[in-house]
Amino acid sequence: MRNNEWQRYVITFLITAAIFATAFYVSARLDAERIAQVQNTEDKISTDILSIETQFDLLDQVSCEALEENQVLPSEINSLAARLSATEESLGSDDEQVIELKKQYSLLEIKDYLITKQVEERCGKGPTTVLYFYSNQGDCPSCTDAGYALDSMRETYPSLRVYSFDYDLNLGALRTLIAVQKVDGQLPAFVIDGKAVNGFTTLEAFEAEFPKGALATTTATSTKSATSTK
Repeated sequence: MRNNEWQRYVITFLITAAIFATAFYVSARLDAERIAQVQNTEDKISTDILSIETQFDLLDQVSCEALEENQVLPSEINSLAARLSATEESLGSDDEQVIELKKQYSLLEIKDYLITKQVEERCGKGPTTVLYFYSNQGDCPSCTDAGYALDSMRETYPSLRVYSFDYDLNLGALRTLIAVQKVDGQLPAFVIDGKAVNGFTTLEAFEAEFPKGALATTTATSTKSATSTK
């Protein structure tokens, strides 16, 4: 009788171990595929940005319309943000791979922001831009609400450019951007077309911080944009 019970315990243990091993393998496989997707998207965006930069070397032959039509952020970088956010939720914000991906993503954002400003200087017009600085350290209770609010605004105002940055990320280019834009004080922090804003309360109060007409002149759309990396 005891031998039968012991055999049942062993079989139960083996079955349980097999289930856990299978679940771990599937989870690891999905995480690896998700990271590969993010990296592939980053490679594509890097190529697109290089293409835009090459166009700037041919300014005399390239129209402002062509430069504006080839901007990267509205589709590809927003898609990357959603994938990166899912990867971070799965692996955790302290995972080394996630940190490296966030660094690459931040560099792509900074590069696109600089190109957007070049287009504005070259052509005399450009989209309304928002630099959004958040924290995942538990010291920014309103950062999540701010991220959702920015998602809602990008959905309502498709020409709005939102660049999201982890304030605590150890990245030289990001530290320089923070210093140049004079970002300090309470998080979340924003730079709206060069104007510094700290803290977040409501969507209505935040929209009031934008220059007059900056949002009203955009065209509403039902296209859903990616959730910001929060």
